[in-house]
Amino acid sequence: MKKKYKIEVDCANCAMKMEEATKKVEGVADATVSFMSQKMDVTFAEGADEKTVMAAVKKACKKVEPDCEVFD
Repeated sequence: MKKKYKIEVDCANCAMKMEEATKKVEGVADATVSFMSQKMDVTFAEGADEKTVMAAVKKACKKVEPDCEVFD
């Protein structure tokens, strides 16, 4: 399942780092983060629980940029 999220990210470099961090989260099959559109696309692995995975994604993104926001 693929889902789009609105994201607040301050720079393109941070967006790239967030994308890399998101791809490492268990339950994420693929992810893209766009600084220009302020959007995040997450493709969940089959059988993954969306809420659990997104909690881990948000935590990973906060490690990159503590003031970032990911909106459901």
